[in-house]
Amino acid sequence: MELLDKTINSYFDVWLGPRDPRVKGWLLLENYTPTFIFSALYLLIVWLGPKYMRNKQPFSCRGILVVYNLGLTLLSLYMFYELLTGVLEGGYNFFCQDTHSGGEADMKIIRVLWWYYFSKLIEFMDTFFFILRKNNHQITVLHVYHHATMLNIWWFVMNWVPCGHSYFGATLNSFIHVLMYSYYGLSAVPAMRPYLWWKKYITQGQLIQFVLTIFQTSCGVVWPCAFPQGWLYFQISYMISLIILFTNFYIQTYNKKASSRRKEYQNGSTATVNGYTNSFSSLENNVKQRKQRKD
Repeated sequence: MELLDKTINSYFDVWLGPRDPRVKGWLLLENYTPTFIFSALYLLIVWLGPKYMRNKQPFSCRGILVVYNLGLTLLSLYMFYELLTGVLEGGYNFFCQDTHSGGEADMKIIRVLWWYYFSKLIEFMDTFFFILRKNNHQITVLHVYHHATMLNIWWFVMNWVPCGHSYFGATLNSFIHVLMYSYYGLSAVPAMRPYLWWKKYITQGQLIQFVLTIFQTSCGVVWPCAFPQGWLYFQISYMISLIILFTNFYIQTYNKKASSRRKEYQNGSTATVNGYTNSFSSLENNVKQRKQRKD
């Protein structure tokens, strides 16, 4: 394994240049192998998990879902606050910010962005809950692509450009995740579901996030600084891929299925949210039907 790590690291050093020494020895950043293994295991579970659960009863997971989503909400809020204050303390330039001119604020950004990288590993649990609850329709190409790529992309970001212009997308995404995971956590509480109305606007916020990130990243291309240009072009390309996939998801979810969703609400059932609500509603309906038959 050590020989493999050295070989992979030598290739990366040739392709991407020297790493940022400020993250040397940090957990999971020294070698790419752990990140790759975690990603491969994630994809293996995505493939085998539904097969394993095929003839089993779905798990409720209601309590752990509340705790899990609350935890990610608080972590996202922490990252958003720390990134925002770090950017202000370092006097970051919106149009282009290199990775070595923010002083102590750069180290603050780097520490927070490590948590952002690590959070992408934690978020694999989103998919595992889908599998356990047998909400396989939620495991879309968009969902798997986004989760599997983000952990890997941010391993490279943390090793080569762990601050500077890298802050913007992570800051916006942390804010969106505060809204998103608080929504998911509340949706796991049956009494709260009638008051949850902003799922559609979360997706809209995600699309706005991608557009703003492209704009801010493009500023670094038009008005360049010492931040590596290759990373900017890669980020623009990745954001475009997310816009395409999220736009397709938005159309499929909120346009083509609008009429069927209205009928479901009129019949007393609740639309699924991150795979949490559908099973609850079905269970509640089955209980009501059994009570009616007994009467």
